[in-house]
Amino acid sequence: MKILLLGKGGQVGWELQRSLAALGELVAVDFDSKEMCGDFTNMEGLAQTVQDVAPDVIVNAAAHTAVDKAESESELARDINALAPGVLAREAKHINAWLIHYSTDYVFDGAGNKAWVESDMTAPLSVYGATKLEGEQLIQNSGCKHLIFRTSWVYGARGGNFAKTMLRLAQERDSMKVINDQIGAPTGADLLADVTAHAIRFAQQKPEVSGLYHLVAGGETSWHGYASFVLDFAQQVGVSLRIAPNAIQPVPTSAFPTPAKRPYNSRLNTKKIQNTFGLHIPTWQAGVERMLTEVLDK
Repeated sequence: MKILLLGKGGQVGWELQRSLAALGELVAVDFDSKEMCGDFTNMEGLAQTVQDVAPDVIVNAAAHTAVDKAESESELARDINALAPGVLAREAKHINAWLIHYSTDYVFDGAGNKAWVESDMTAPLSVYGATKLEGEQLIQNSGCKHLIFRTSWVYGARGGNFAKTMLRLAQERDSMKVINDQIGAPTGADLLADVTAHAIRFAQQKPEVSGLYHLVAGGETSWHGYASFVLDFAQQVGVSLRIAPNAIQPVPTSAFPTPAKRPYNSRLNTKKIQNTFGLHIPTWQAGVERMLTEVLDK
């Protein structure tokens, strides 16, 4: 099996380099790769890359994820999140390859408190959400074999993340305020990568699984709950903090105005992916503990 991975340098792309390596020949490129085009603003170059590699599976881990910035650079966000994935889908269809793509809970409006299922009506609140939804639709309408994984609150041990920011602030400040009215599940890039590798193996044998799936860690919390968990874990392993975990002040979303609206309800129901692929999804706490152990050991 030959796999083309796009966006190798991101948090998910970095983990995918590990998880996909055991499946077959892996060709991994990024937006600034010299050997072949991984630039999502160069549609012709992207198409040429697919034609040159001729993979059995295309995995797209590239995205414009700067949610607030997307509000002021909507054309760039649309190129990267929608039009380029559409080109990949067209090329995948032409060579009968699978396309694996990642989307987001931001395709929903965040209303209510029930976990969203794949068939729920979409209503994005932001340019980011709208462009990611268009990307989904272009892939689905192309007729290519595909797996689209909607996820949320993604973090990785490599690079910056929310937990690392909370640890730094708790060591520098005497007080902290964190939003408590947005609910979701912190989801590790390693979990996304491992499930992707499993799903690819499965799909090679059962092409009828082609479709859209929700993929997040188990359970739910708020950003405030997430921050409290991080500081509590750090304190237990001996990290010196100026702020106790129970001293973080909970505040509403309105306390931190942003250019892009965030969904309050980012819960995603994962029954479909668990039942289809025979998976057990671990809790968000298990993944965050593992990531923190790695980060704090450095």
